[in-house]
Amino acid sequence: MFVYLAYKKIVEPLIILPMGLGILFSNMSMLVLPNGAIGTLHVNPMVSSPSDVIQALQIFWLQPIYTLAFLNTLIVCMIFLGIGLITDLSFLISKPLLSLLLASFAELGTVFTLPLGVMAGLSLKEAAAVSIVGGADGPVVLLTSLFLAPELFVPIGIIAYIYLSVLYLLQPYINKAIIPKSAMGTYMDPMKIGKVGQREKMAFAVIVGSVLCLTFPSAAPLFASFFLGVVIKEARIERYSKFLDEVVLSGSTFFLAFVLGMLTTSDVVTNPKVFLILVLGITSLILSCIGGAIGGMVLYYISGKKINPLLGPAGVSCVPTTAKISQKMAQEINPKNYIILYAMGPNVAGVITTAVICSLYITLIPLM
Repeated sequence: MFVYLAYKKIVEPLIILPMGLGILFSNMSMLVLPNGAIGTLHVNPMVSSPSDVIQALQIFWLQPIYTLAFLNTLIVCMIFLGIGLITDLSFLISKPLLSLLLASFAELGTVFTLPLGVMAGLSLKEAAAVSIVGGADGPVVLLTSLFLAPELFVPIGIIAYIYLSVLYLLQPYINKAIIPKSAMGTYMDPMKIGKVGQREKMAFAVIVGSVLCLTFPSAAPLFASFFLGVVIKEARIERYSKFLDEVVLSGSTFFLAFVLGMLTTSDVVTNPKVFLILVLGITSLILSCIGGAIGGMVLYYISGKKINPLLGPAGVSCVPTTAKISQKMAQEINPKNYIILYAMGPNVAGVITTAVICSLYITLIPLM
């Protein structure tokens, strides 16, 4: 089913196509292993001791990628490098407080799903790992689950990416339910965005990246990777830019999706906690979309109806999907609207706020 939906472009094919094939091939190749267990010859996520890891590296063909790229979050950082490369910081630098405020509203799900998860029977660590799905940032979800709930890493990762791939189908309905049609058409002149030069963007990336690494060291690998990508883009180093875009980002996205699919065997799906993760994950994502829309409406009225409230939903940090959704909806109402440059501000700020919450969860929750 996933392969068909991806083929028809109903869901995001870059993620769902390799993931769907991985799920299919993995479950079609179950066999009895020499130790008597049921498994596959693709990858074994259960090995932990050094001797078992070395043995697994010689048997399972995807084990080197899983062990050397997933467990140490390398693949997550590689994706963040690529995201930094395709990110424009202009509006975030021009209006940092506005962007961060809208992004904070869009973290509603990452905050309020945590107590819901605990009440539903998950441990505090498991609930935190699931609630971060509301941040709509796949790499951050993987990082959080690896640190706080490694035993649920596969189902959380799979569910998160499935939900993110259908976000562009879900979010417009939430936006329409909260934001009046007349408000969606609010015109914002793209020429009024303050011009931000190459030097300012590089200085911002270096300074803010350093401060965030210092303040939130648990998420420092994410911040370092993201802002390194930004600096390479603004420095206009073509060889690095081409390498990060065509090789690093594309390659890491492919292997992330394919290996996650290969890890999704029947025993993972039948885990009794998977249903809870499904419900809490979509709850977190919907709450974040609602929070973003509410934040947009609040600032719409505070600004005297000068700010298009669709900037709020763009604070859900699925870069650049939610910004494109806001642009499309605004332009449907007013063909002259071109708000994507504005929307990228809260969109990029959402990456930062989600990573900050991830760092706080990873640091504080194990102490509770």
